[in-house]
Amino acid sequence: MSTRFSHYSIYQVDAFADAVFKGNPAAIVPLDTWLPDAVMQKIAMENQLSETAFFVQVGSGFDLRWFTPFFEVDLCGHATLAAAHVLFSELHLDGGEVVFKTKSGELKVERDNGAYRMNFPIDRLSPLSDDRVEVALGVPPMALFQGKDDLLAVLECEKAVRELEPDMRRIAELDARGVIVTARAGRAEQLDFVSRCFFPKYGIDEDPVTGSAHTTMAPYWSEKLNKSTLRAAQRSPRGGSVGCEVLGDRVILSGGAVTFLRGEISLPLVAG
Repeated sequence: MSTRFSHYSIYQVDAFADAVFKGNPAAIVPLDTWLPDAVMQKIAMENQLSETAFFVQVGSGFDLRWFTPFFEVDLCGHATLAAAHVLFSELHLDGGEVVFKTKSGELKVERDNGAYRMNFPIDRLSPLSDDRVEVALGVPPMALFQGKDDLLAVLECEKAVRELEPDMRRIAELDARGVIVTARAGRAEQLDFVSRCFFPKYGIDEDPVTGSAHTTMAPYWSEKLNKSTLRAAQRSPRGGSVGCEVLGDRVILSGGAVTFLRGEISLPLVAG
């Protein structure tokens, strides 16, 4: 019995970044046809990044799926931005816009002077009371909300967000994908709000920069600050910046991306 191999291009892109080693790294794998779900999940586990995205061209658009090391997810911002960057900068897609079809509906990404603008559905919040969140975070939130997938905990100041040392085991026990913590930004920078995001249940203790979380935070801060255009920063060790614009039931997220790695995956095919 001989072993043959199939080969697939793979790119690693730092999203919501203007230089490598910043923002949130995502792996992007362009495909002609879908691989089995179990194989894509194994590739994501092998990569050990917060997200690995796969896309297949269908007509003039692309079907797009996202995998953490442990699960497929319904929405991921930074890997969507990274996928658009690969299409435009590495595969030289014509035009100024790409349309992705996903489990969260149709997502459009536009090129914008070296950066990208993504049109995402807004996340609606419901007030929540859960004493376990305070225990998990180690500090009492000023306000707590339930979003579609995540909990949003509002803290009193940026310093509290920066210094937070949550209990990951207790966060994983909560009834949500993860916890977003946020606060109004300090006055030293031209920012409106800051955040950190924790998803230990999905194999990601702290996500470097979480695009989808900003569809949850942007409507909250837009109403709180009475402005539709906001600047945000995620205070993870890598850090990253996200522009937000609230437009009705949509949020425009904007940021840059940089290719870090170009490579090839070899998957064995067993032939008799």
